This record gives sequence, structure tokens and C-alpha cells, in this order.
Amino acid sequence: MRFVLTPIFAAALIAVMSIELAAAPPKNPQAGDRIAGQYFQTRSAVLGKNGMAATAHPLASQVAIDVLKAGGNAVDAAIAANAAIGLMEPVGNGIGGDLFAIIWDPETRKLYGLNGSGRSPAGMDLAELKKRLNGADEIPPVGTLPVSVPGTVDAWFEMHDKFGKMPMRDVLAPAISYAREGFPVTEVIAYYWQMNMRRFQPFVESGILEEFDNARATYLIDDKSPAEGDIFKNPDLANTLELIGNEGRNAYYRGPIAKTIDSYMKRIGGPLRYEDFANHKSEWVEPLSADYRGVTLWELPPNGQGIAALQMLNILEGFDMKSAGFMSAKSIHLQVEAKRLAFEDRAKYYADPEFAKAPIAGLLSKEYADSRRALITPGKAMASVTAGDPEALRDGDTTYLTVADKNGMMVSLIQSNYRGMGSGLVPDGLGFMLQDRGQLFSLEPGHANVYAPGKRPFNTIIPAFVTRDGKPWISFGLMGGGMQPQGHTQIIVNMVDYGLGLQAAGDAARWRHEGSTEPTSTQTSGVGTLHLENGVPDDVRRELEAMGYRLGRSDGGFGGYQAIMRDPETGVYFGASEMRKDGSAIGY
Repeated sequence: MRFVLTPIFAAALIAVMSIELAAAPPKNPQAGDRIAGQYFQTRSAVLGKNGMAATAHPLASQVAIDVLKAGGNAVDAAIAANAAIGLMEPVGNGIGGDLFAIIWDPETRKLYGLNGSGRSPAGMDLAELKKRLNGADEIPPVGTLPVSVPGTVDAWFEMHDKFGKMPMRDVLAPAISYAREGFPVTEVIAYYWQMNMRRFQPFVESGILEEFDNARATYLIDDKSPAEGDIFKNPDLANTLELIGNEGRNAYYRGPIAKTIDSYMKRIGGPLRYEDFANHKSEWVEPLSADYRGVTLWELPPNGQGIAALQMLNILEGFDMKSAGFMSAKSIHLQVEAKRLAFEDRAKYYADPEFAKAPIAGLLSKEYADSRRALITPGKAMASVTAGDPEALRDGDTTYLTVADKNGMMVSLIQSNYRGMGSGLVPDGLGFMLQDRGQLFSLEPGHANVYAPGKRPFNTIIPAFVTRDGKPWISFGLMGGGMQPQGHTQIIVNMVDYGLGLQAAGDAARWRHEGSTEPTSTQTSGVGTLHLENGVPDDVRRELEAMGYRLGRSDGGFGGYQAIMRDPETGVYFGASEMRKDGSAIGY
């Protein structure tokens, strides 16, 4: 079979576009009246003193709170919520994917970073991969070739071994119960569920997706995607989680789960093997930071893309963003240009540090930011952008959740299958889909992110944390592929420069720029496309077009924000949840 990607992508796109988005409101719609806060806020922040959880599903938030009330800490509650959300929001995450986390430990008064991403199959090199691609110029988003080892379960146990209090079987019990007894599917998740299952169909028909019967059996109800209010059960996943809770990480990486995946891959012709699971390990890493007008944003180092947000803030620090004005064309222009500059470096340098050493210190230096900032022209979009050379100065993309407990521990956790539900492959009887993260490898020899055996692909998912005066302030994230660094930057600018509160900072209309060079080696062309949500005023749109931007539609791809802020004086937590998703913040 010859793999020809472009027509299949086109067919998949048509299938996705045939599903209507919610009706777009008229330009500059008026929100309902609020007696306090910002007029565009959807609600007040949630407050609590003993604990707080913000996730993309209200039931998962409640699971976290229940674990806290039962004596668990923030790590226990975060794992419990993540297990639940993997069941309840399979359109973006699950135990077939990767996980990253930043944890504030009040005892050591230190941030800990965890990279829980998996590696490519050890038995397939670049030549073999290209042979299997049969002439295609990129890795497909489905099937066996983009599947890397899922890192989530190992990451759970790393966090739990270091910080957890409750037995893992108790931590996973709520998710197991919901998987057996069922839960009602929520509105936004139902929309994406339908969209994902339809997206897979052209790949099934073309033969690129080698096996899809297991996915249908697992995720459809009477051969249909569940609608809002339908009760969904996943008994296979309940059995898998129960096995993990009773037997630990080895059940997944060295026991029956790994053996089942190995047999499944052999049956359908995939390269992933038992040994890839047995050799997997997560890695504790030191978070990296950038100071921005009195606050410090912390992100994890590559193979993730978190430092793009740090680079963006370093560039923006040299502009008077406050005087530019909230939601103004000037403010959006400066942020977008900072993004375009940072993303060219992202494409060139960000990769698995075990295979390619990025010039991190140079990329994050204020001197390098000065040189990049000088390329920005106020009032005009750059015609083209290229990566910089920080070495010269030396010589001269899910689900996001956050949980906090009464002792001050705060967990910022993000977890994903990458593109939608993932690869389309559900191993026999396990109840979860394998990720397609390996699609993000480059096929270009010599590129930092080029495919290699046992290598972690460039990863889009990034948790964030903010400190102020050395104290924990905000644990937050904003899911959505390349939207994430852009979203992190917008949240910080909204709060620091424009004085918005935790909920309002997330409710404010967002921008998203597309068209930068990608870590897969796909090259940029011109200015790209700037997508604006409907809340951006018409006069601002016209100004941006006059600056040279090509505007795209508000397509729903503006991320999913969850956040917890801690008052250092009172210890009160403020929780915020994304209006664009089904989730909620719950405190007590």
C-alpha cells in the first residue's frame, strides 16, 4: 500500500468541517450585565481555603476534591482527576498518552518538574520509517507509525512515589467506579467525540489506519458517538485501571498491559514492542523561568515547547504593553510578532536533549531577547521570520488540570494523546487509545527533532507555574497544541499588564497565530494567518489587517484554560475554569 497523505488529510478535513460549530454571534456581541468584575467575565472565580481543583470536567474536579477530603494531598488528587478525565474526556487524553507536571512542594519550598513523555520504538530507525512511509513526506496522524511509548502511568507513579500519601488503588478507585457504572457525557466533549470518530473514517477507508474495530467497540454506543447526556461506560478501562492500582506501574510497563500491546502491534504490523515499554522511564527536570515585571513564569525544558512562552515574555518586556491598551491592535500585534520570532527558534532548536542540545541559556537571555525585539516594527507585520542565533551572543500542543491542598502543595499537570483522540488504535481489551505523538518527528536528517530510535518527539503539552517574590502564586495551563505558549503569554499579559483577575484573564477574547515553521521541518510562508475570537472589536480587526495580517475565522481552537491562584497572606485559593470547555473549578 502506498501512503499518500495529502488527499486523506483533505477528506478528513471535509469530514470535520461538515460538523457545525456553535452558531457564531454577531461581531462585538454584548455580554450579559455583571455588577462586579469585567463585563466579559462568564462568572466569578471560585474561592476556597482548604483545597481547590480546576479541570475540564466537573466530575473530575469533584473527584479531586473528594480525594483531598479523604486525606489525600494535591498529588493524589491530581492523579485521581487525571484518571477520571482520561475516561470522561477521551477526545484529548488518557493512559495511552504523555504527561508533564510542575509541582510546588511546601515542605522544601521548591518547584519540581516531571517529563513523562515516551520514546519512539527502539527497533525502527529512520531508514525503516521512511521505507514504511513509502514516499510520504511526513508521518501520518493515525495508525502504528506515530505511536510512541505512553508515559502517563509511569509519571503517575513517579509523582506518587515522591509526594503521594494515599494508596494508588484508592486514588484510582473513583475513575474505576465511573468506568464501570457510567457517567453522562457533556456538551463540548460530545462535539469533539463525534468530530474525532468522523475524522478517523477516511483513514480507515484508505487503509492507513490498520485496525479500527477496537476503537468502535470501545467508544461508540449502538454504533454512534455518544451525544450530550448519554451515559458512557468503559468496563475494559475499569479493568485496566484496577490492574494498575493493584499491581503498580509494572502491570503497565512490564506486565500484562505491555504484553497485550506487544501482541496487538505484532498482529497489525506496528513497530512498538514490549522492550520499549520495559525500558521506559520518566525524568525529573529543573523548570526554567523568565522574570516579567515582578513575576516569574516557570516552564519545563525541551523536548516540550514551554520555553517559547518565556522567550515571548522576554521580548514583550521591552515594550510598554500597558500603554498599548488591552485588546488593542498594537497590543495584539506586539504579542503576535513575539510569537512568530519565538516559534522559529522552537522549530529549529527544541528537541529531546538526549539527542540534540539546544542553546537554552542563550535563547532565554535578555540580550538575545533585545536582538529579537529589534526586528519588530510597530504598526507593521514582519514580511518573513527566521530563527535567531543565540550562540553568536554567547561569543559577544490535550487536557490540563490543577489541584492545590490545605498545606500549600500545588500541582500543574497536563496530559494528552496529541492530535484529538490519538492514533485510532485501541489495544485488545484495554479500553484506551494509543497516542500519535510521534507524528511530530521531523524526517529531515540533521534536524534537531529528526526521528531516531528511542527518542522523545517534540512535545506540545506544557504545564505552567508562576511565582512572585519566591512564593507560589499561580498554577495554570492552557491546552491546545501550538496555542499553548501563545495562551500562556496572553494570560500573563492580561493579568500583569492589564490587571485582569484569574477568571477574566481566561475569559478575555484570544488570538492564535498559525503559519510559523514547525518542528517537523515544515517551513513558514509569509505572515501566516491570525485567528481572532469574536470578542475582538471590528476596529481592531481592521487595524490588524492594515498592518499586513491575514485574518482567519474564530474556529474554536483557542485552548482550554484552568488555573489556581494562592493569596500568600491568607492562604485562600482562587480557582478559574475555561468557559470554552465543560469544566469547572471547585473549592472547599
